[in-house]
Amino acid sequence: MALTTTEFAAILQDASKRIEGDIVWSEDEDHSPALEFTAKVLSDSGWPLFVRGSRNPLAGCLTFVLILKSEGRIYALDMGKDHHNPQCTQVGEKHKHRWDEVLRDKEAYVPTDITAPVTDPVSV
Repeated sequence: MALTTTEFAAILQDASKRIEGDIVWSEDEDHSPALEFTAKVLSDSGWPLFVRGSRNPLAGCLTFVLILKSEGRIYALDMGKDHHNPQCTQVGEKHKHRWDEVLRDKEAYVPTDITAPVTDPVSV
């Protein structure tokens, strides 16, 4: 059964979501210049979530992805790469994806809450 908009909203609003321990960036297993991490996201509601991050300082790209194990990517921030929406609109190099029952994670929008530069992943 697909994730509903109501369930997605409940996941986002769940203030108990947390990562315990340190985030450790490691080299990409494909030996690219990218660094990456994966961390389990715990919550009182018990959603099977994890977050994955990747950054490529040479290309100026940064991505953080929230993944629900049963659905895949449900929320993401991309910096340093353009996105083409299904309606043929182009969004900029800084954009977010959020779950939609019809489009899944295919549509992106420009966020106003991200002000740190791609070179500062901790602040982002």
